[in-house]
Amino acid sequence: MQFGKDVALKLLLVDDSVEAAEAIVSGLRNAGVAVRPSRPEDEDQLQSLIDGPPQDLVLVAQNSGLVPLKRVMEKIDASGKDLPVIVLVDRLDETQLLQLMNMGARAVALREHMDHVLKTVRTEWIDLEARRSYRRLDAQMRELERRCDALIDSSRDPIAYIHEGMHIRANAAYLEMFGFESFEDIEGMSLLDLVSPKKVDEFKKLLKQLSKGEAPPPRYETEAVTPEGGHFPAVMEFTQATYEGEACLQVVLRKQEELVDPELAREVEALRQRDPLTGLLNRQTFLRALEDAVSDTAQNATPHGLLLLEPDHYARLLQDIGLDAADDLVAAAGQRLASAVGPDDIVARFAEHKFAVLSRNSDHEKTSRLAESLRKAFADTVVAARDNSLNVTVSIGGVQVGEKIANVAAILSKASQGLQSSIGVGGNRYELFDPSATDRAEEERVAAWVQRIREAIANDQFVIHFQPVVPLHGAPEEMYETLLRLRGEDGSLVQPMTFLPIAEEHELLGEIDHWVIGRAIRLIADRQRVNRRTRLLVKITQASLQDDKLVEYVGEQLQIHGVDGRLLVLQIPESKVFTNLRAAQQVQQGVAQFGVRVGLEQFGIGLNPFQLLTHFDASFIKIDRSFMNDLGTSAENQARVREFASKAQELGKQTIAEHVQDAGSMSTLFSAGIDYAEGHFLAPAGPEMDYEFQ
Repeated sequence: MQFGKDVALKLLLVDDSVEAAEAIVSGLRNAGVAVRPSRPEDEDQLQSLIDGPPQDLVLVAQNSGLVPLKRVMEKIDASGKDLPVIVLVDRLDETQLLQLMNMGARAVALREHMDHVLKTVRTEWIDLEARRSYRRLDAQMRELERRCDALIDSSRDPIAYIHEGMHIRANAAYLEMFGFESFEDIEGMSLLDLVSPKKVDEFKKLLKQLSKGEAPPPRYETEAVTPEGGHFPAVMEFTQATYEGEACLQVVLRKQEELVDPELAREVEALRQRDPLTGLLNRQTFLRALEDAVSDTAQNATPHGLLLLEPDHYARLLQDIGLDAADDLVAAAGQRLASAVGPDDIVARFAEHKFAVLSRNSDHEKTSRLAESLRKAFADTVVAARDNSLNVTVSIGGVQVGEKIANVAAILSKASQGLQSSIGVGGNRYELFDPSATDRAEEERVAAWVQRIREAIANDQFVIHFQPVVPLHGAPEEMYETLLRLRGEDGSLVQPMTFLPIAEEHELLGEIDHWVIGRAIRLIADRQRVNRRTRLLVKITQASLQDDKLVEYVGEQLQIHGVDGRLLVLQIPESKVFTNLRAAQQVQQGVAQFGVRVGLEQFGIGLNPFQLLTHFDASFIKIDRSFMNDLGTSAENQARVREFASKAQELGKQTIAEHVQDAGSMSTLFSAGIDYAEGHFLAPAGPEMDYEFQ
């Protein structure tokens, strides 16, 4: 699970001070944690919140008077819910800590140290999600075992489960093959008893290897024997399995005469594992090998390396050689890759033009050397594709598989992120994620991105996409949301969440804001020259609130390009205004002299968002996208949206709903009195301002 802006933390705050609770919410949001807070003012409200939709965490002040800590703990304990409690304290000693733990608190956080609060919240949230995931997986596993059990019973294949060499399960086909009437006749019998005496020694060696955790062979030919002494040639297929929570082996045993020619069967199986174009392993076979490697890491702490590779500028290459030569290019790249890896490395065609390499028993240094050697193998060699000779470079994303990341989905996700990051900063490089060496890898990655961002600012390599903001009532007007993208060297677009966190860390957000504002004003001027009056909404960051030159820059750009300031709307996140209120007020008042308006985005997720509007004169409020989730069917979200619309109308503020995805949501927004809507249901964002507002 990814924790951040796209996953909302449902937080129950028990604190007498609204300002103190709001400060914690803002601190969490400023750290990138999306929060959906609730604050009860009495025990009845607390009980209602506990009984209502599931909460994630409870933060309770140790000295809370409205709802005392002891009552909070009693109510949560009585609910029977897995609802972790973090107690907020001003100071801490050993006796106090033990008392709070004995009361049932999961953790204690020093409220005056926001870093400690943030770390404690994240730790408990991750632990909670791990417990939830375990419960879901446990239920799914029981259901899966039940279904598998039913399938095994009805299967025509003779199937048995073996634990420590003994039968613990066998289906009817298996019992019939050996002439047993019921499972009781075979329960606890050794599998060796069903193997011909002349094959027993060889079979014992196999069982000993399997007991040591070695991978079972896909096929094992032997001679079976029935209790009456009958012999027949047989083939066994082994698979690691679990039965009633115990690790065991699943054995499928078939009579040899029922099978096709063994040599032919092996050839067919080999072909089934290969990609027909490149001759490399196919995706399914590679994933099984990766699962085995991950299992080995989890059980034995054995390190392995995974690399994902993709030719740089693939679309451009196809333009050069023609679409009809695409297969030749992929085949040539696969051949080059196969010749550059080691004899023990597992290579596969993972997707259309993406390849994967699994380097077994490989530590960070060895995996890094392999990634660099593969990069050089392509960069230093001409690849022949039909009649074309190409210098093809590759981008590589890798993961050092270790105990900290022994999960196939997480490994592939990290490798894919590294691959996309390598592509985004120009290609012909590799990024290797190693949980045990994250500092080194992170420094290299961040340095490359900082350089890439600086170049984009200097060389005008950012791109603006536009999403129409459609009025739901009154006369139509042209208004667009501006969305920032970064143009990659191959023409692809890099999404902002890939580079904005790095830009923030290295104090580049202010420069990016200046670029976006300047570009927006020029675009408005271009539209004015063709008699199109278009309003643009531009996001600015916290860095701009601290920028003494921002107001002056906006005024200069408007004057230079002859733009009506009323066509520019600056948007600031609600949480940033709350924590930088004085600076936000100065920016709003400063740009107001040019006619520029300021709006609040991500509105509604604070404890009392409308209280902020008594101190900050926002022209627009943009409702946080989390309220659009299942808006057509969620009574809770519908009620909040109607509340926002009603209070905004009372205050003379206009409302915008973003991330609108379906007709049901549109109907709710219209009836609630929301002024504007935007989202994929109306029109996706794109590089042109061509929406028909009429």
